Amino acid sequence: MVACPGCASRLTAPAYRCARCDFRPQTLRGFPSWAPGLADQNDGFHEADFAVLAPIEDRHFWFRARNELILWALRTYTPRPGSLLEIGCGTGFVLAGIAKAFPGARLVGTEIFVEGLAVAAGRIPGAELMQMDARALPFVDEFDVVAALDVIEHVEEDEAVLRQMHRAVKPGGIGLISVPQHMWLWSPVDEEACHKRRYVVGELERKSARAGFRVVRSTSFVTLLLPLLLLTRLLDRRRGRSGGPESLRVHPVVNRVLETVLGLERAGIRAGLSLPVGGSRLVVLQKA
Repeated sequence: MVACPGCASRLTAPAYRCARCDFRPQTLRGFPSWAPGLADQNDGFHEADFAVLAPIEDRHFWFRARNELILWALRTYTPRPGSLLEIGCGTGFVLAGIAKAFPGARLVGTEIFVEGLAVAAGRIPGAELMQMDARALPFVDEFDVVAALDVIEHVEEDEAVLRQMHRAVKPGGIGLISVPQHMWLWSPVDEEACHKRRYVVGELERKSARAGFRVVRSTSFVTLLLPLLLLTRLLDRRRGRSGGPESLRVHPVVNRVLETVLGLERAGIRAGLSLPVGGSRLVVLQKA
């Protein structure tokens, strides 16, 4: 169900106009906009980074390895999802991979920045893309899967987003979340990325449980590369080097080696290992 934010009446696509109170989302650059006041400027991200980030993601070891881990989690915990919502879909890189793996699924992507949706539309023309605030979603028991992949660390009120995810997923459905982990890895990269936090071990699981979810699986990843990650972060702090998409450029040979290492790590996770430490954490949740 899509609920009217004004009176909670059921809304119908594609206009989403409320017959009771006459609410309907605005249209910004061709996309339905449910939070137009935040569409071009807020403190969660630098909108100019979307265009720079898009060509990097296809080749970068971390984005590619994370996509493979996400697809493994979907195939394992919800083998045939009929519908999936990605909150904070950014450039559409993850949704494009999901569209290829699950060609029959209904895919919906939301993003606070219209600039991000414009990039995503070129990657996933078959998806429904909307501008929305993750803290105020109109969906109720609507999706088999709701995902927020390296998103909620950008939001001060992360527990509000988790409650909205729980509301949006169908009973028995799956929530999928990834976040950066360990505050001792905090560096200028996090500041440039507009992170509000890196999560401590157990924090995301506790907050998800308070939102109503049951934790099905939780594991760190980017574990084998943790010494290298720590070293680079320490050097960033010492040199005062800022982050940003340009800092993600890696020599092709090094990139292949690092992706291979993360592939070995993923094999361990597939075999049942739940890694206690790592640069990131993946949590699979279920709505009772």
